[in-house]
Amino acid sequence: MTGNLIEELQWRGMIQDIMPGTEDQLKKEMTNGYIGFDPTSDSLHIGSLVPIMLLIHLQRNGHKPFALLGGATGMVGDPSGKSEERNLLSEETLAHNLKGIKAQLEKFLDFDPGKPNAAEMVNNYDWFKDFSFLNFIRDVGKYITVNYMMSKDSVKKRLEGDSGMSFTEFTYQLVQGYDFYWLNQHKNCKLQMGGSDQWGNIVTGTELIRKKSGNEAFAFTCPLMTKADGGKFGKTEKGNIWLDAKKTSPYQFYQFWLNAADADAERFIKIFTLLSKEEINTLIEQHKGNEYQRLLQKKLAEEVTCMVHSRADYEFAIKASEILFNNDTAEILNQLNEEQLLHVMDGVPTVEYPKGSIINGIDIVSFLAETKIFPSKGEAKKMIQGGGVSINKIKIDNPDHLVQATALLNNKYLLIQKGKKNYYLSIFI
Repeated sequence: MTGNLIEELQWRGMIQDIMPGTEDQLKKEMTNGYIGFDPTSDSLHIGSLVPIMLLIHLQRNGHKPFALLGGATGMVGDPSGKSEERNLLSEETLAHNLKGIKAQLEKFLDFDPGKPNAAEMVNNYDWFKDFSFLNFIRDVGKYITVNYMMSKDSVKKRLEGDSGMSFTEFTYQLVQGYDFYWLNQHKNCKLQMGGSDQWGNIVTGTELIRKKSGNEAFAFTCPLMTKADGGKFGKTEKGNIWLDAKKTSPYQFYQFWLNAADADAERFIKIFTLLSKEEINTLIEQHKGNEYQRLLQKKLAEEVTCMVHSRADYEFAIKASEILFNNDTAEILNQLNEEQLLHVMDGVPTVEYPKGSIINGIDIVSFLAETKIFPSKGEAKKMIQGGGVSINKIKIDNPDHLVQATALLNNKYLLIQKGKKNYYLSIFI
């Protein structure tokens, strides 16, 4: 054993509910513990980073982590925290999603089978696919009363709502409870972890284990992530922040953490990094009174981007962030491929211009007026002469300058800067 897991998670603010005896069990011996992952997409998003961090801490403290992929439960749908029933997934979609999630989890956990606490991945479809309905209601259903199931908050809220609750969803807690029982019997899993919205389902599992086998089972949950301003964690105007670089670029990922509010950054750095208590407390102290330097946000963004993507991706994100704010970034701008360029320019106003018009070059004053970047040629000329116009981060001070096709980034784009802060991305079509 290498440390006190519960103590570690408590100072990080990662424990909400905990079953009596859980801490003693974890101090006593190497304990097998698991968390379930929902396979509704082929990528996890940053909401899944909390359970991932719980598994990382479990393994770092000498215990054995299991990642349960819900191949069967993904076909049913979990009512916890949901206001309506979700779409059920086909076997083909689930198989594709499970493959993507498995590849992601392998980045965070040590699956080396030579180690006693090697991580393992399991799929509940493997033990549910041949489990008949009659056998399920006989071998599982008889141990849990309807009264017990109705008392769960997740069930109560749905029954009181307008949409009601299907039998499929009502049985979800029995299905999840059986997962814990199966893992307890076949993998010696004594611990289940999850978000606080899962407490009812988790306790159903411990109850089933106790009644059906007489074994001990333990559990704790982590608070659900929220933002200080009340907004939903992990959501932006464009949707989820994904762990897959194809769905959310490392640059956008980095920017998400960099833009965290001070109150959020102080919580997030404890939950989403493996920095020690001493390092974090020092950072928090340095941050106080110097908030404008964003020390906490910068360190948080560095740690999480390197962990989820790579140091090279983090270093690129730093460079990309500087493009709009520093003047000496023309070289970096020219190194970006089209996808990277568009990620960096996300939110910059765009103007279109016919590509044929610059085959022989076009004078910059006409170009700026025709694209409506300036309301008139006179204003464009005046700003150029005053040193207030740059193209691709290079200052243009000659009103007779010709905009040439050779200047296009990725043979298609020009970045125009007007004054200190106004940018426009011109797309040549």
